[in-house]
Amino acid sequence: MAEAVGIDQVYASLLPAEKLNKLTELKQEYGQVVMVGDGINDSPALAQADIGVAMGGAGNAQVLETADVVLMNDDLSQLPFAVRLSAHVNHLIRQNVVVSLSVKALVAAAAMAGLTPLWMAVFADIGISLIVTLNGFRALRFETERA
Repeated sequence: MAEAVGIDQVYASLLPAEKLNKLTELKQEYGQVVMVGDGINDSPALAQADIGVAMGGAGNAQVLETADVVLMNDDLSQLPFAVRLSAHVNHLIRQNVVVSLSVKALVAAAAMAGLTPLWMAVFADIGISLIVTLNGFRALRFETERA
């Protein structure tokens, strides 16, 4: 399977302590390490990895709690999509924070200068909340655009 997807190093049938040792070695060699696991024996390594990915949403509660990312099925091919989606969502969050804080700062400055009545400041606050909420909904379209 590894050969089919271009992976040249495979470590299988490792005990939890062996997984931790191998993870430590890989971290020293490469810097950051992602660990993908699906069983209780993977919890220590998932916790130690820079990013822990658990497979199978119905899996062990300990694994699901320890992992940074949980794929809700055992389809590892969904991992690249999860990475792209998380980058997209982070971009949307940054957009929302910048737009929201900018508008609020402008309206606050205008209000302190006496240029904005109270109702307009309240409307701007509610309006920007709606705008960032609608912008966040763009993450829902990401799946259909990329599928």
